[in-house]
Amino acid sequence: MSNPVSIIELSDDEVINYACRVLEKRLSYRADGSVVLGSPADSRRFFTLKLSEREREVFSVLFLDNRHRLIAYEELFFGTIDGASVHPREVVKAALRHNAAALIVAHNHPSGVPEPSTADGNITRRLRDALALVDVRLLDHLVVGGMEVVSMAERGLV
Repeated sequence: MSNPVSIIELSDDEVINYACRVLEKRLSYRADGSVVLGSPADSRRFFTLKLSEREREVFSVLFLDNRHRLIAYEELFFGTIDGASVHPREVVKAALRHNAAALIVAHNHPSGVPEPSTADGNITRRLRDALALVDVRLLDHLVVGGMEVVSMAERGLV
C-alpha cells in the first residue's frame, strides 16, 4: 500500500478497510499495548469508526477496566434501519463476563441524524440502573449519525 497509485485499483470496501486500520492506529496506546480512551473525543472517534457506515442499527459496548483501559469491544444487538432491541440483562451479563468496571455504549442511526430518541433516553436509564446493581458504571451512551456523535452524558442523561 506504499504505492499511492495502487489505491486506484482497490474496491471501495478495501479503501474503507485500509482507512479504518489507519484510524485505529491513531487511538491512544499505553506501553503495555492496551488502548486508552482518555477523553470523550477518543470514544467519539472510536465509535464513529465502527458504526458510521452501518446500514442498520447496531448497539455496541466498550468494556473498560477501572483505569478506563479497553478490555473488549462487542456489538451486542442488531436491528433494522430504524431500531434495535436492547436487553439490559444481556449487557450486564457481558459486563460481568469481561469483569468490566465501566462501560461506554453506543448505537448508530442509519438515517445520519444523531439526535437521541425518547427510547434512547429510556434504555440509557435502564442500563445505568441495571449496571449500578452490580457496581459497573455507565460512563456514556453515544448516538452516531454519519460523522456526527451525540453524547447522552454531556446532555445529563446518564
